[in-house]
Amino acid sequence: IRVKRYQRLTKSNDFQRVRRNGRSYAHPLIVLIASPNDLVYSRFGITAGKPIGNAVKRNRSKRVIRAVLQSMIPEVIPGWDLILIARKPSVGASFHQMENALKGLLQRAKLIKTKDIKYAN
Repeated sequence: IRVKRYQRLTKSNDFQRVRRNGRSYAHPLIVLIASPNDLVYSRFGITAGKPIGNAVKRNRSKRVIRAVLQSMIPEVIPGWDLILIARKPSVGASFHQMENALKGLLQRAKLIKTKDIKYAN
C-alpha cells in the first residue's frame, strides 16, 4: 500500500501547526509528533534534517521510514496528523529496526488500533 496523496502532509503550514500544537514522542531513530485533525483519516509527513548527512543519506532515511509506515497505515487510528522526523542513527538502521522503532512510538502515543475496539474505517 502506498501512502495515498490525501494522507500526506505537504504544506509548510500543516507541518508548523503539528510541531506547534502536537505531542512529541522520541526514539533514538525517529521522533514522532502527533496532533489531532478534524478529518476521518490520518495524514503523515516525513522529514529528515541536515544533521543526518547529505541528500543521499536523508533520502534513504525517509525512504525506509516511508516503507515501514506503508505497512502500518491500516493500524493507525484515524483523525491524526503525524510527523516522523529521522534522526542521525536512522541512516545505518535496518528496516526491521525502523519498524520496531515506529511501532513502539505509535504504541506509546496510543495511536495503534487494538484488536478489541472497532473503528469506523
